[in-house]
Amino acid sequence: MLKASENGYDWLGGGFYFWENNYERALEFARNPPGRKKYKTPSVLGAIIDLGNCLDLLDTRYLLLVKGSTDKLLRELDCAVIENLHIMQRQTQFEPFDSVRGVFVEGDELYPGAGFHDKNHIQICIRNPNCIKGFFIPRNEVQWKG
Repeated sequence: MLKASENGYDWLGGGFYFWENNYERALEFARNPPGRKKYKTPSVLGAIIDLGNCLDLLDTRYLLLVKGSTDKLLRELDCAVIENLHIMQRQTQFEPFDSVRGVFVEGDELYPGAGFHDKNHIQICIRNPNCIKGFFIPRNEVQWKG
């Protein structure tokens, strides 16, 4: 099993981090981890994931749930806000979130004034390890003439 990330800067809170359908960005991150020790052999591992009860930050109702957090002190850090929401879920006996999914806007604008950046990606944080159904080594694409 992989080791869960539990850093204070993990923007989606603690858990197992994945890039959604973005092999190139995942490999780039593995090759150049920000502020971390370099890996001897950077690589990408694929996973079969069931998001379960997902705090999907691409869905308005969940964005409103995050926005509705009453703890103003912790709002300075995304990680703290997300972790606080998980605590509130437990305290109010709502079903805990198995995963968190969000858009990460990163990098330089593709052109002046663009809303698209060269490192944008969707990131998934799996909190419940049972949502990870299996791992695989991604294969190279083959040429296909449909």
